[in-house]
Amino acid sequence: MVLPGSSEADVGAAIADLADRLRSSVVEVRSGRAGNGAGTLWRPDGIILTNHHVVPWDQATVAMADGRQFEARVVLRDERNDLAALLVEANGLPDVKIGDVEQLRVGEIVVAVGHPFGFRGSVTVGVVSAVPPPDSTQLRDWVRADVLLGPGNSGGPLADARGRVVGVNSMVVGGLALAVPSHVAQRLLAGPASQAA
Repeated sequence: MVLPGSSEADVGAAIADLADRLRSSVVEVRSGRAGNGAGTLWRPDGIILTNHHVVPWDQATVAMADGRQFEARVVLRDERNDLAALLVEANGLPDVKIGDVEQLRVGEIVVAVGHPFGFRGSVTVGVVSAVPPPDSTQLRDWVRADVLLGPGNSGGPLADARGRVVGVNSMVVGGLALAVPSHVAQRLLAGPASQAA
């Protein structure tokens, strides 16, 4: 696929640059028998977003893209939306830029990063298939995309073509990847202390 006004080399280089930036903000989350998943450095002060099902216990080990490892604790959970927030004792971490799902359009290119089948920092590219309607009252809303996900992608970011994270990858249903919208993750972090683990 070549976009109007761009060469194939331009598009390929732009996606590779985007993937490099995202990979620095994606961690590996290890939580006992639950296996390994991914996490997204949401804030530079050590807040990491992942899936609830990736961290069934309140402790986990987090491996950064630069090789550093930290012990992390779960500080917030949203089981209904399959989200959990971890905290590591570190500052100045390479956090992601957060996108606005309401501005996301069906057909836009999106990029997913994770660690499927043990391949750390793997990248897949696809397009948005469906987005939650602005007036949705569903208990669980998803960004749907045709990116390829596997075991180890859970908790990793789904980002738009500008590198802004629009979702946290959660599962695959009917061949489509489902990601928790970024505003749902933001709501968890801004929520009442009663949500704390």
